[in-house]
Amino acid sequence: MKRFAAILIASLLASGCSVLPESQERRSASPAPAAQAPIARSPAAGQCLAELGQAGAQFSAVPDSYTGEGCSTIGTVQMSALRGDSSTLAVSNIGPVQCAVGAAFAAWARFGVDRAAQQYLGARLQRIETYGSYACRNVAGSGRRSAHATAGAIDIAAFVLEDGRRVSVAEGWHGGNSAEREFLRVIQRSACRRFDTVLGPEYDAAHRDHFHLEGVIEGSSFCR
Repeated sequence: MKRFAAILIASLLASGCSVLPESQERRSASPAPAAQAPIARSPAAGQCLAELGQAGAQFSAVPDSYTGEGCSTIGTVQMSALRGDSSTLAVSNIGPVQCAVGAAFAAWARFGVDRAAQQYLGARLQRIETYGSYACRNVAGSGRRSAHATAGAIDIAAFVLEDGRRVSVAEGWHGGNSAEREFLRVIQRSACRRFDTVLGPEYDAAHRDHFHLEGVIEGSSFCR
């Protein structure tokens, strides 16, 4: 019997099988690498990712994460570039953003911003500069979590054209030339047709230097 047991153990070891209990084997194994992207958990989530790809956006899905009380990156993507009418549009300083908000942003960049740049400024858009998207924080001056805390908003700082011109919200809204001022107002109104909440320099001092684009419009938007 002892000889049989010895032969059995030797056979298991030779075949790569473990003689440890299953729970102990799990603890001793090296941890599996983290998933690089969440799998779509619903048809709507899968459709959003597909539509974002069809829109020509360059992005990667972000693993779901809870990062603090009221803060998370659930169903988000990391965008690296967008598609304009005739070229790729760069986007800087953006973090994770909810897929639906990212899709609205991609459409606005092409059909709202790039085309307005051509019409009002005579040059195509090259890059959109942002102040970011996800941030685990409250609305300024309140105890309420910002839409940024769940990656549901993007703050837009400036637009760089293919001819090298840079039009910023901070300098162009009240300064700049008449074409730049009109361009900024046109693209803000365009954003109001795609996002649930759009805040700009006319709203308050906290938004004097950027457009806050939040959520996806489902009815009328709050546009200031």
